[in-house]
Amino acid sequence: MALFEYNVLTDSSRLMRGTIEAADAEQAQQMLLGMNLTIQDISKVQPQSAPKAVGLHEFLLFNQQLASVTKASIPLEKGLRNLAADAQNPTMRKLLADIACELEAGVPIEQAIEKRQRYFPPLYGMLLTAGIRTGRLGEMLTCLNRHLEIVQRTRRIIIESITYPMVVLILAACIITFMFIFIIPTFGEVLSDMTDGRAGLPVLTRTILTLSHYIVHIWIGIAVVVLGAIFIWCGLSATAGGRRVKETLIQTIPVLGRIYRNGILARLCEALGLLVDSGCPLPEGIRLAAQATGSEKVILDSTRLTEQLEKGVPVIEAGGLCQMLPHILLYSLQLGCQRNTLKENLMELSRMYAQQTLGMQARLQTLLLPLMIVGLGMIIGTLVLAMFLPLIKITTLLM
Repeated sequence: MALFEYNVLTDSSRLMRGTIEAADAEQAQQMLLGMNLTIQDISKVQPQSAPKAVGLHEFLLFNQQLASVTKASIPLEKGLRNLAADAQNPTMRKLLADIACELEAGVPIEQAIEKRQRYFPPLYGMLLTAGIRTGRLGEMLTCLNRHLEIVQRTRRIIIESITYPMVVLILAACIITFMFIFIIPTFGEVLSDMTDGRAGLPVLTRTILTLSHYIVHIWIGIAVVVLGAIFIWCGLSATAGGRRVKETLIQTIPVLGRIYRNGILARLCEALGLLVDSGCPLPEGIRLAAQATGSEKVILDSTRLTEQLEKGVPVIEAGGLCQMLPHILLYSLQLGCQRNTLKENLMELSRMYAQQTLGMQARLQTLLLPLMIVGLGMIIGTLVLAMFLPLIKITTLLM
């Protein structure tokens, strides 16, 4: 498939510019003619370097502006054009302008976003589609923003907490490597002579001396393991099954796993509450809300749940195979359907999960930095102790 740039006239003789993806120029012309457009010019776009993804902070700003535009009842394509005119980033400016052109040409928003999915969070096009279909686009965009802000805050807490220890650890690693290569071997020979051979040294000291001969190989091995882990982690994102594995691994991490899970559930409950309030049937609402979370495990659970609900199975029983959806959520769904308080139940759950997430973020910030510093101190303390144990032993013998 190739990308073609076009200049066309609409039925109202308005000039439009944009791009379209097609196998060749003839197919591109047929697609434009099928949209009732008069072609003025069409040319193939030359391949360019891989585009840069939109940063999270920039996307949050765009999403907030788009939510404000939709709440003001401004048509989506016109709002996108206005946002494109105000965008500071050239990539974002062109991106929004191209999407606006396609919307004006009759391309569904989901398809326009899907073609540029590398710029946006997963399933962002489906979220916009769900918001448009239910008339609650502004609320769903605001819900997405709250979720992304939680993610950004958690990421910032982790980065801020590990930055200082990591800088110290890197400097310590450089110093330790220098000691292992140039100082410890010489120091070991002196200690061996003082204790009548290496066998007379403490076990910890002998271990450190042995490691000093392989320090370069050890660092190479660590680098290979780290790079391999990064490669595998990025490769898991290519498939739905791989993304579920990533989610499972994240949830096994103490505190951080609960932050991730509660953040996803808060977003699911709020999105589902908005969909239910707009008149969306519960099974369809569960599917759309699950897609809005971007969590493959929640999407899989929602598929299992809705298949059972459509067969007439009660919510509690239908959720028996769900792994991500907690029992309290299923119970609230069933109770809300019986008492006609489904929206209120879901919004209350959303607030509960959001509050728990904020509390655990504060706990993470409190625990992470001390743990990093204690770990670093133990490494350095072990090295110092290994070098001084022989001297302590010699001094004790002399006394």
